[in-house]
Amino acid sequence: MSSHSLNRTIELSILKLKRLPFVLLGDRMKAHHDRYRDLRMAMRQARIPISYEMYISNAIFYSMIAGIAGALIGLIIAYIVVSIVGLPERITHLTFSPSTSWLLQYRDISIALFITIFLTALFGGITYMLFLVYPSFRAGERKGSIDKNLPYAVTFMYALSRGGMNVIEILRSLSKCTDTYDEAAREVDVILRDMDYFGSDLRSALHNICEITPSEKFRDLMYNLLTVIDSGGDIPAYFRDKSEQYLNRAKVEQKGFLETLGLIAESYVTAFVAGPLFIIILGVMMSVMGSGSNAMIYAIIYAVIPIGSVMFVVMVSIITPGTTGEAPLLPTESLVGEIVIPETREKPIFFKFIKSRDYIKIKKILRDPLKPLKEKPVYSLILSVPVALIYLVISIVNGLKVPNFIDYIDDKVIFTVYIIIIPLLIFHEYKKRREDKIQSQIPDFLKKLASTNETGMTLRDSIKLMTRSDIGMSKEIKKIWNDIEWGLAINEALKRFANRVRTHIVARSVTLLTKANESSGDVGEVLTVAARDAAAEQELKNERRVSMFIYIVIIYISFLVFIGIIYIISTTFLGEMVKAGERITSSGSRAVPLSLSREMLGTYNRIFFHGALIQGFSSGLIAGVMGEGSVLSGLKHSVIMVTIGYALFTLFVL
Repeated sequence: MSSHSLNRTIELSILKLKRLPFVLLGDRMKAHHDRYRDLRMAMRQARIPISYEMYISNAIFYSMIAGIAGALIGLIIAYIVVSIVGLPERITHLTFSPSTSWLLQYRDISIALFITIFLTALFGGITYMLFLVYPSFRAGERKGSIDKNLPYAVTFMYALSRGGMNVIEILRSLSKCTDTYDEAAREVDVILRDMDYFGSDLRSALHNICEITPSEKFRDLMYNLLTVIDSGGDIPAYFRDKSEQYLNRAKVEQKGFLETLGLIAESYVTAFVAGPLFIIILGVMMSVMGSGSNAMIYAIIYAVIPIGSVMFVVMVSIITPGTTGEAPLLPTESLVGEIVIPETREKPIFFKFIKSRDYIKIKKILRDPLKPLKEKPVYSLILSVPVALIYLVISIVNGLKVPNFIDYIDDKVIFTVYIIIIPLLIFHEYKKRREDKIQSQIPDFLKKLASTNETGMTLRDSIKLMTRSDIGMSKEIKKIWNDIEWGLAINEALKRFANRVRTHIVARSVTLLTKANESSGDVGEVLTVAARDAAAEQELKNERRVSMFIYIVIIYISFLVFIGIIYIISTTFLGEMVKAGERITSSGSRAVPLSLSREMLGTYNRIFFHGALIQGFSSGLIAGVMGEGSVLSGLKHSVIMVTIGYALFTLFVL
C-alpha cells in the first residue's frame, strides 16, 4: 500500500470516529444552541473545521469513554487496596453513633466505591474540560501569532500598495505568504475565501472578519481599512500610517520589555543567587550547632536553584516580543528534482546525469563535512551524546574499584557535560555570528539596491553591480548573481539566498521583494520600505543587546560573589570550626562539642562544589536568555562559569 493510500485510510478512519458521536448525540446538541455560544465563537476564532454539534458530541462521547476507563482503573486499584494490600483498622478519627455504626460493616465496599467513582469523575471530567478549553487555547495561540506578525504584514501591504497594486491583489499576495507571516496571512485568506467561495464583496468580507478574528489589532486594522475604502481615502497613505504606528509602538513596547527584563534579572539575582546563599549559610550554621539537618541545603542546591532557573527561562521566553525560532524555508521551484527518463537511445545520458548529481553531492560533503552541523547546531548532539555516554559508562566501570567513588565520578560527569555542550555551543555561535553579520548588512544592501534602481537600472543589473561592492556580504551577493547567470529567475535566486541565510529579517525582505517584482518591475519604493523595516528591527535588536549587557555583568558578579563566599565558608569558617571541635574534644572539656568532623567537612565541601557548578550553569543560561534571547546562546556563559567554579574548588578546596 502506498503512503498516499495509507494516509487516506487514516483520514477516513479519523473522520468515522468523529461522525459516530455526532450520529448518537448530534440531535440533542442542536437543542442547546444558545448554551454553547461562547464555544462556537472560540471554535471559529481557532479555525476548527467542524460544527459545534459534532465537537460537543465528541466531547461527551469520549468523556464517557474516559470515565469508563477511569472506572475500570478504579476497580483494579480498589481491589489491590482492599484485597491485596489490606486496609488498616483505623483510617480516620471519625466516630460513629449507634445509628450509623452499621456503615463500618461495609467499610471495604464503601472505600472501593469511593475510589471507583472518584477516578470515573476525574478521568471523564478532565477529558470534557480539555475539550471545552482547547478552542479558547487555540484561539489565544492564533491571536498571539497574528499580533506578532501583523506589523510586518502591514509593511508588506504598504510596500505593495506603493507599487500600484489594488487592495484585493495585496490581500491575495499576503494570503500566499503563510510561510513568512503565519496566522496573519491565514486570517487574510479568510477574507478571500468569503469573496471567492461565498460571493461576498470586499466590504462584507472585511466586516465578517472583524466579527470573528481573535486579534483586536487585526480587527482595528481591517475596520479602519473598511472606513478608508468607504470614504474613498488614500489606501497607501493608510498603510504607511499604520506601519509607522506599529513601528513606534514596537519601540515603546521594547522599552517596557527591557525594563521588565531588568526587573526579572534583579529578581533572579535576589531570589536564586543571594537568597540561596543566605539559606545555605543559615543551614550550615544550624547543622553545625546540632539544631538542624542538611535537608534544606540539599533542597536549595539540587532542586530550588535549577527549577527556579528553568522557570525564569520559560518566563522570559513567553514575554519576549517579536518573531522567535528558526525562519521558515521559502518555497522554490524544483527544476531538476524529478527527472522523467524517456525511452530513447539517449537513456544512458540521463543515468550519467543522475550519477553526476550524486557525485557532486558527495564531493560537497567531503569538501565541508561539518556543513550540516553549521546549519543545524543541534545535530551535533547526535555525535556528542553517544560519545559522552560511552565515556561516562567507561568511567563508571573503571571507578567501581576506586575507594572514593563520589569524588572520582564528579569529575567524569563534568567532563561528560563538556563533551555534550561544547560542540553545540561552538556550532551555534558560528551560525549566530554569521547570521548577525549578514542581518546587520541587509539594510545597507537593500538601500543600495533601491538607490541603483531609482537611477533606472533593473533589479538584475543592480544585483550585478552589487557584486563589485565590499559591504561585507559580497560572497552571498555573488552566489545570488551566479544563480541568475546560470539561468534562474531573479525571484528564485533571492529565495535560495533567504533559505541559505535562514533569518526572519531576510525571509520577510525577500518575500516582500519577490512579490513586488512579480507584480511590477518598479521595486524602488518596495526596496526602500524593506530597508526601513530591516533597519528598524536591527535597531531594536541592538538596543536589547546593549541594554542587557549591564545585567549580564551583574549576573557574572553575583555568581563570583556566590562562589567566593562559598569558598570562604569551606576553607576558613568550617575549617576553623573543625579545629575548634577537635581541641574541645581532645581537652576533655565538658563543653558541648560542635557536630562537625573532618568527614562532615568533606561532605559540605562536596555539596558546595555541586552548588557552585549548578549555580554557574543556571546563571549562564539566564544570561543568554536575557542578553540574546536564546538558551543556546547562554551555553558559553555556562561553560565559563562552570569552569571557574570547577577550577576554584579543584585547585583550592577539594
